[in-house]
Amino acid sequence: MDGQASTRSPDPDLRSLFNRARFLLGAMSPAQIPADTGAEVAFAGRSNAGKSSALNRLCDRRGLARTSKQPGRTQQINFFTLDDDAALRLADLPGYGFAKVPLAQRRRWEQLIRRYLEGRRSLRGLVLIMDVRHPLKDSDRLLLDWAAARSVPVHCVLTKADKLKRGARVETLRRVEAAVQGTGIGVQLFSATAGTGVESLRRRLAGWLGDGAGSGGRAKKSPTR
Repeated sequence: MDGQASTRSPDPDLRSLFNRARFLLGAMSPAQIPADTGAEVAFAGRSNAGKSSALNRLCDRRGLARTSKQPGRTQQINFFTLDDDAALRLADLPGYGFAKVPLAQRRRWEQLIRRYLEGRRSLRGLVLIMDVRHPLKDSDRLLLDWAAARSVPVHCVLTKADKLKRGARVETLRRVEAAVQGTGIGVQLFSATAGTGVESLRRRLAGWLGDGAGSGGRAKKSPTR
């Protein structure tokens, strides 16, 4: 597990890889999702957990993913490409757990996310974004159970680490690590404001994206599961 932020010097190649990110498309239905080729990492999390801010900081691109103080703003799966051929991608899933979203709309999001996750052969891993002050809610645990049942790698990112004092955030980190012990799930602290954990997250994602992340942004075709 990754634990606290890496003390290693930033890797300029990794920064360059993610800094190339650009918006590809927004999918409001399964038919609009990009072709299932290349390699893809999905970001999921409760509304207002800091998912968009984490994506922007990861890619060092302010405004790449839209941030909002209004939870439930993201109503589609937003795809970002890291290369010219769109063979390496990041997928920003709609936030879940926001009670004020109309039931019909929430069900539509859930169906879209379910269809995406269950049939995506190019999906290399899932980044679960959780506010360090409110980790492992029931909806987060359900997503972890789903991923475990389908052998999808998961990395838990505890955002807004700057909102807690060091002792409190380390205690939360250890508690989440204990909850997923033996599962192979990674856990780390992250702060979009302070830059905590950015390098660790880049390394994890580059490892998932595989050869394409280290060869000028060209990924091999996805193996059939």
